[in-house]
Amino acid sequence: MKKVLKFALLILVGALVIWTFWFLWQKSRPKVKKYEIEVVKTGSIEKHTVATGKVDPRNEILIKPQMSGIIAAVYKEAGDQVKAGDVIAKIKLIPDMVSLNSAESRVSRAQISFDQSKKNYDRDSKLFADKVISKEEFERTQLQYNNDKEELKTAKDNLSLIRDGVSNDKSQISNTLVRSTINGTILDIPIKVGNSVIQSNNFNDGTTIATVANMNDMLFVGKLDETEVGKVSVGMPMNITIGALQDQKLTAKLEYVSPKGKEENGAIMFEMKAAVKVPKGVYVRAGYSANAEILLTKQESLITIPESCVEFGGDTAFVYVLKTKEPQAFTKKQVKLGLSDGIKIEVKSGLKLKDKIRGAEILEKKPDAPKKEEKK
Repeated sequence: MKKVLKFALLILVGALVIWTFWFLWQKSRPKVKKYEIEVVKTGSIEKHTVATGKVDPRNEILIKPQMSGIIAAVYKEAGDQVKAGDVIAKIKLIPDMVSLNSAESRVSRAQISFDQSKKNYDRDSKLFADKVISKEEFERTQLQYNNDKEELKTAKDNLSLIRDGVSNDKSQISNTLVRSTINGTILDIPIKVGNSVIQSNNFNDGTTIATVANMNDMLFVGKLDETEVGKVSVGMPMNITIGALQDQKLTAKLEYVSPKGKEENGAIMFEMKAAVKVPKGVYVRAGYSANAEILLTKQESLITIPESCVEFGGDTAFVYVLKTKEPQAFTKKQVKLGLSDGIKIEVKSGLKLKDKIRGAEILEKKPDAPKKEEKK
């Protein structure tokens, strides 16, 4: 029995030694790499550039008051649709006390004159009817009465303008009512009831009551790097991608490129503007961040290969052409390259259609680790 166990142990040790030598021999053998095979074919290459920016209305109109005072009422809010002439807010006038006292005094004097003229007119009307006074004398009295009546009305209107900012017969066109000057959407109303506002003059821009814009006329406003700005021109089409509307692709046409650049973070950037076409049913808010993809050039029927297949040595480009399929063997070949879009690249010389070249290395898949059973 002991001899059998000893013999079995020797066999086991021998097998272990043989397996160890075999394992070390396998590890020492050079690993054979396998590569994907790419075929040279014809295709088109498009060269794009991307500009970052935002979408804004073409014109944002600032509504200013025509008089100074205090906001008495606000009738609209941001997001409301308005038409030209719609009332947005009402201003309560704070009158100057000297002007107010002068206007009140004028009304008092005009009232006294009118009362006296009315008495004279009533008396002379009876005398003229009884033919006691002449027609000329009655007409003078009538003229004075009409003049004093008009002066009283004017004095009262002047007092109303100074005290309230509006006269009785022109209340519909009062300067106290702040109205929209265009059709559009209210973007912002930065004032509240009780705020003091001032009118625009030579020394002050005035208080902004509201900002109104036509949201159907939108612009993409972005920046282009100096290395790309020379490749674009007015009229170029572009695709707009808005961060908040990932499912929507908008089209636009380049309208403006700034003739002067500005330095930003060490680079010279040029402002650009493009008219955005907004489809029906899509609501674009002012200030959305967006990217514009601009097609710089497009060429058809080019001999192309994947750019990842190219190796560079200094100023020279190489590819590896398939020599034998099994085992894989390749020949290094110099090529002359052309246009690239970052994925495909044009081959001007060195290859012909249907040539097969070396692509990416095929990596062996590692077996998935067994999943541990969850404890119930």
